[in-house]
Amino acid sequence: MSLLAVAGETTIEDDSTCTKAHCFHAFDALYCALTDSMPIPPVFPDEKFPLFVTWNTRSSRPGRAPRLRGCIGNFEPLSLQDGIAEYALISAFKDSRFSRIEEKELPFLECCVSLLTNFEDASSYLDWTIGTHGIYISFPDPVLYPTSRSSSSASTPFSSSSFLPRFTSRRTLTATYLPDVIPAQGWDKIEAVESAMRKAGWAGPISEDTRRSVKLRRYQSSKCTVDWDDFVQWRRDNGDDTI
Repeated sequence: MSLLAVAGETTIEDDSTCTKAHCFHAFDALYCALTDSMPIPPVFPDEKFPLFVTWNTRSSRPGRAPRLRGCIGNFEPLSLQDGIAEYALISAFKDSRFSRIEEKELPFLECCVSLLTNFEDASSYLDWTIGTHGIYISFPDPVLYPTSRSSSSASTPFSSSSFLPRFTSRRTLTATYLPDVIPAQGWDKIEAVESAMRKAGWAGPISEDTRRSVKLRRYQSSKCTVDWDDFVQWRRDNGDDTI
């Protein structure tokens, strides 16, 4: 997953930025990569956004939530037409948590495109809203923390203690959760931040001091989802009678 500093932020107020056309373009990139079909040129505006593409597998059992099959994105604003197609394939083929998606899986897939917006620096690791914000955290590798003169049990998220650890480590750990992930997991803010720290690669103990070392950037997203049946109908509507 590429987690880069946002250069040129995008702010929106409504949730109509991401449309089914974006999802169809992502699905089309994967479909054509797995078959001999020709892609259908996108018709949506070629704006620039940070974006993520998520693949899920729908359950055959009614009422079961879809299972994650791949999710990778980029925090650098990308041209939507090229960026969506590129990350549709990266998330399908290069998510290290999963094997590559195969052609036989296509009928069971759904595709979600998330366009990231409204980036803001949080005042603390708790300065964000569950269900509204995604979080991007960065923090110095705790293995290189200096010995603190203050007890972490006395620290609070908003502590004004005159002693805060000074970090000289050049190694920074990073991770993100999209806005819908945290409420889906049922986490509170501290649980979400600690899970993100684990996701970033920290396996040691987490104290209030380590949480306070986190620099948190909050953001929102506009997202849309389509499934295979939607995609098939879209291809047919655009002249493909062989799908």
